[in-house]
Amino acid sequence: MSAPPPVEIDLLVEGGDWAPEAELETMVHEAVAAAMAETGAVAKEGTELSVVFSDDKHVRELNAQWRGKDKATNVLSFPAFPPKRGAPLPPLLGDIVIAFETVIREAALEGKEVRHHITHLLIHGFLHLLGYDHETGEEAEEMEAVERRALARLAIPDPYA
Repeated sequence: MSAPPPVEIDLLVEGGDWAPEAELETMVHEAVAAAMAETGAVAKEGTELSVVFSDDKHVRELNAQWRGKDKATNVLSFPAFPPKRGAPLPPLLGDIVIAFETVIREAALEGKEVRHHITHLLIHGFLHLLGYDHETGEEAEEMEAVERRALARLAIPDPYA
C-alpha cells in the first residue's frame, strides 16, 4: 500500500473486542486512501478524521439520538460540516463510528472476512463524509460503484456480489 493519505486520523477504541489498534489504524489509512483515489478527493495538509471503534450499545444510543432510530447499526457518519462533493476537504471531516457486535454478526451471516467488512464500512462511512448517500436508487448505485472500485484497489471482493 502507498503512503498514508494526507488525512490525520484520530482513532479511538472505546468498546468491543477489536483487533489491535495498529491493525485498525492500517485499515483506516488504507480505506481512506482507496476512497480518496476513487473520488478524486483532495485533502489539505492537516485535514482531520475521527474514527471510533465502539460497541452496539453506544452506536444504538447515537443512532437514537441523531437519527431517531433506536437500534444498533454497523456504521454511522457525522460530518463536521455539510459535505460538498468535489470541493477540497474541510480541515475537520467529521466522525465515523463502527459497532463491534453488528460488524461481527454481519460478517458471519454474509460469509465475509471481518477485516474486509470493516474496510468496506470505513469506506462507506468516509464516502458519507464526502457527500455520498444512498437515499435513492440512483444515489445508492453511484455510492456502491465507488465502494466496489475502492475495495478492488485493496483486493477485497465485491461486497454486493
